[in-house]
Amino acid sequence: MQSLTAWKRVIVTRREGVFDRGRGSAYHCAPMLTSRLPNRVEPYKLAARAERLEGLVALDQFERLAEQVGAQDGDVQVWLDFAIDLQGRRVIHGRLEAELQLPCRRCLEPLSQHVESEFLLGMVTSDALAAELPSTHEPVLVENEQLNLLEMVEDELILSLPQVVYHDEALCRVSRDQLSSGEEAESPEPTPASPFEVLRRLKDKP
Repeated sequence: MQSLTAWKRVIVTRREGVFDRGRGSAYHCAPMLTSRLPNRVEPYKLAARAERLEGLVALDQFERLAEQVGAQDGDVQVWLDFAIDLQGRRVIHGRLEAELQLPCRRCLEPLSQHVESEFLLGMVTSDALAAELPSTHEPVLVENEQLNLLEMVEDELILSLPQVVYHDEALCRVSRDQLSSGEEAESPEPTPASPFEVLRRLKDKP
């Protein structure tokens, strides 16, 4: 039996390289949001009523994201449609958008980056149910009929991070020639790990 952690690894592999998706979707031209998403919801009730939630989540609430790419300011915009599909699965069709400050791989200075993603989640309560989901769905854990929206949004945001980002060479304080000669900028801290490495530990923390 595969654990939910293992299924997250499968998702990472499937989504690797997918950064800007869904430009033709109904979400793409959605208006700016002003309300806040709740921290937790009862997803089965929302799916039964085919309800939509949309709102903002403060980026400074995401500790795992900060560990990966540094502290962030501002909000992530989130749109979530809860439904029951034709096979009777309770699902969430979602989209998120955020402006992040990500470290340049050459000089490690922050670089503004627009991150957006669409996702399809299948609600599960166990590893066995996660294993039954089709490859088009990602598992999201529902415990005691409650869904932690903050954790779910953070997971999806981390999955949406590009592998690496660079300043334009003319704006970067470390040139390509310096990199090729091994003269990289000194950094007081080690280079952050890939976002996909962090996701391997998403569910391992107590």
